[in-house]
Amino acid sequence: MGSIERIQHVARKVAATARAGNQVVVVVSAMSGETDRLLKLAGQISQRPRDREIDVLLATGEQVAIALLALALRELGEECRSFLGHQVNIVTDSVHGSARIRTIDASPVQDCLARGEVVVVAGFQGADQNGNITTLGRGGSDLSAVAMAAAVQADACEIYSDVDGIYTTDPNVCPKARRIDRISCEEMLELASLGAKVLQARSVEFALKYKVAICCKSTFVDGPGSWVLPELDGEQGGEMLAGLEGAVVTGVACDKNTARVSVTRMPDRPSAAAELFAPLAADAVNVDVIVQTAPQDGFCDLSFTVPKVSARRTVELLEMRRHSLGFGEVRVDDQVAKVSIVGAGMRSQPGVALQCFQALGQAGINLQLISTSEIKISVVVPEHMADLAVRVLHDAFELDKPAGDRSLR
Repeated sequence: MGSIERIQHVARKVAATARAGNQVVVVVSAMSGETDRLLKLAGQISQRPRDREIDVLLATGEQVAIALLALALRELGEECRSFLGHQVNIVTDSVHGSARIRTIDASPVQDCLARGEVVVVAGFQGADQNGNITTLGRGGSDLSAVAMAAAVQADACEIYSDVDGIYTTDPNVCPKARRIDRISCEEMLELASLGAKVLQARSVEFALKYKVAICCKSTFVDGPGSWVLPELDGEQGGEMLAGLEGAVVTGVACDKNTARVSVTRMPDRPSAAAELFAPLAADAVNVDVIVQTAPQDGFCDLSFTVPKVSARRTVELLEMRRHSLGFGEVRVDDQVAKVSIVGAGMRSQPGVALQCFQALGQAGINLQLISTSEIKISVVVPEHMADLAVRVLHDAFELDKPAGDRSLR
């Protein structure tokens, strides 16, 4: 949706889909760069604008987009109708800037589909129970699309962008990256939350919960895309991927929006960690990887990661607790990155962590923090070595090859 020409291109794709006999609901985001432009305008007016008014401002970007797309569809002879989020009763909570969807009343959309109309819905937005406009966070149009697909019980949710699918890692970092044909919602949720930018993590979470099949495709290049399938999640999916295809690791993600916070000489006593993290939780600071050293002389050190934008606030909150908690000092390193491997097949395949650490060690990459779950391993490394770490792990697990051609080590 970056220009009038691109909007007309989208309209032609939508019209072709409708003329093939499909009922179509289109969820669109704002035109390229529009959200940043509106935020810049707000910054020229106020240094600390209220979240409610920012939501009112940003929602106008999608309003422009749905009107222009509806006009383009009508020029092609398609009957259509555009709706804002509140007009299709997308009801959210009242957390401005990152609201969560509570309910959707799809009856206005169903009525239009029954009349043979194409429905164009504004993504990224809704309204709380008091009628205040809310937005769903960056990438929120993905969530709107998946939620609308669930509400109308669509056969599938196709998400179009400037990439032709989901890749084993960022092709801009690793030229060997390969498009994935199918991936489970569980794996995609991990990749999205760990830095992969193809889909918003909350949209994948919604798809997993409501069993919505997603296909990621390119707006500009015809191709099969990549399917994100809820029926591949869980233990059965892991067995299918590992046993039939040999896909122990599915992809590598990298998040450079990471800062490492270290607290030294924290008293080793019950509830100390809870007291340390309580003010961060109350201030909605997202804490991720956490590592605590073994106690020595009644004290231990504790390190964890937060988004870079939260680093300064994290230090302020902890410094206010220094006297009452009795720890030493707070140190911050914002020149780090989190690199992760993800794969449902890791559940049943031993030695994955060893292979990961050996590959990084042989490349001279020092690991600062490590975090694991059943289907992922994350390591915090110096930021200037993050891209190298991605390529090393991509090579180590042979992700450039089809799953069935990889060796299991």
